[in-house]
This record gives sequence, structure tokens and C-alpha cells, in this order.
Amino acid sequence: MSLKDFNARHVRLTVEGKVASILLDRPERKNPLTFESYAELVRLFREAVQDETVGAFVISGAGGNFCSGGDVHEIIGPLLDRDTKGLMQFTAMTGDLVKAMRACPQPILSAVDGIAAGAGAIIAMASDIRIATPRAKVAFLFNRVGLAGCDMGACAILPRIIGQGRASDLLYTGRSMSTQEGLDWGFFSRVVEPDALMETAAGLANQITEGPGFANAMTKRMLAMEWSMSVEQAIEAEAVAQALCMTTKDFRRAYEAFAAKRRPVFEGD
Repeated sequence: MSLKDFNARHVRLTVEGKVASILLDRPERKNPLTFESYAELVRLFREAVQDETVGAFVISGAGGNFCSGGDVHEIIGPLLDRDTKGLMQFTAMTGDLVKAMRACPQPILSAVDGIAAGAGAIIAMASDIRIATPRAKVAFLFNRVGLAGCDMGACAILPRIIGQGRASDLLYTGRSMSTQEGLDWGFFSRVVEPDALMETAAGLANQITEGPGFANAMTKRMLAMEWSMSVEQAIEAEAVAQALCMTTKDFRRAYEAFAAKRRPVFEGD
């Protein structure tokens, strides 16, 4: 199965080479999510598990903003009429998006410009790498709408990225994290001007896809699994993971290229 055949109706999906780009394309409302786009993103990342041609994702938003979260009129309003069971179905679906992002083997890069609020902040958080512009504003604003900060894995993932105290600050207040804070705290890996954002994200994504695909997927898997391991358990698990990588053809290609004093060309097998 190839994502080139994925019928995306609620987000814009393009695949160039080994990089799949997802554009949240509702710029007139700062690219909010709907029930349909949530479900489509979940399905897309789940199907990515079976795609051996795509090596990385880039997520971005149209019109100078990343994503303003759940659409107030198409999601928030209708939720007021749901019973507990219906609300649980919705919150399970939103959590499924983060689980699908973490479970897909390809590294995910978020290119964050402008507003990344609510679920938009979560999508950036759940990505493997985040690149921003100076005008990026990330807000986990759930408490501002009367909800807890523990949404879509925020209390588990955000402290691991920026630290418990800083995460508590953002989750209790709902305030925006500035670009400089995000860079200083390790939320963003780099900051570039808006006109260089997509070129930088695409360049990094292509650099990643030039590496050994199986090994990259293993790195992502171990980064997730080792959260719940002791150091001793992690070392043991990494020994198994690395031994598996040593059985790949890419490992042999790297050795042969080194011996021949040339750059290896990895094929992901």
C-alpha cells in the first residue's frame, strides 16, 4: 500500500520522493480541525505503517498559521449536546491521532508558523521534530475553555520535552509559549524566517529519508518505548534493536561504502 493512493478529502496530502507533506488547509479560520479531518489524519498515519516508500512526514498549515485546534462551530458546539458516551467517543478519537502519530514508523516534522493552539499545539508536540518561525505561538489552552490540561497525552509528552515545571506553567495557565521560549526549552529544534520554513522542513525531511529507513523507524520506536523503562532495561532493549539493525542490507551497504571511501546509498532494507 502506498500513501500516494490515499484519498485525502479533509487535508491536503502530497508525496514527493520519500517525503509525504500534510497541509491543514482552512486558512480563513486558521486551519481548525473537524470531526472528519481528525478521523482522516488517524487513518492516514495508521496506513503509513504499511507504506515502505515514505520515509518522513512534514505537517504544516496554510495562510501563515499552523492550526487553531478543534473548530469552535463544527466540534465544540456539537459536543455540548453529546452524552457521556458520545463525549468519550470523541476524546478517544482525538487521542487516537496522537497514538497513530507515535506508532507510525516514519519521523514526523511539524513546520509551525503563527498560531498552534489546542489540538494544533498537540499535533506539534506529538511530532518528532518541530521547526518554527519567529511569529509562532503555541498554546495548550484547554483550561481556558473549562477543560483540564491532560488532553491527548499532553501531561505525558510535554513534560518530557520541556520539563515538568515549564509544562505545568503552560497547562495551568493556557498562555502562549513564545518562539524564543520554545527554542530555549527544546520544544523547537530550530527557528527560521517564514519564507524559509517549508524549504528548511523539506530539506531536513529529505535528509532523514536519505538515511537507513529501518534503523530510523527503530530509533523512533525506542524513543517511545524507553520512556517507561529503567536505564538497565533500555540498554538491554537497545542491544536487541541494534542487533536487528545489523541484519539489514543497509548496514552492509554502509560498511562497503566506508571501505570504498564513498558515501553509502541506503535503501531501507
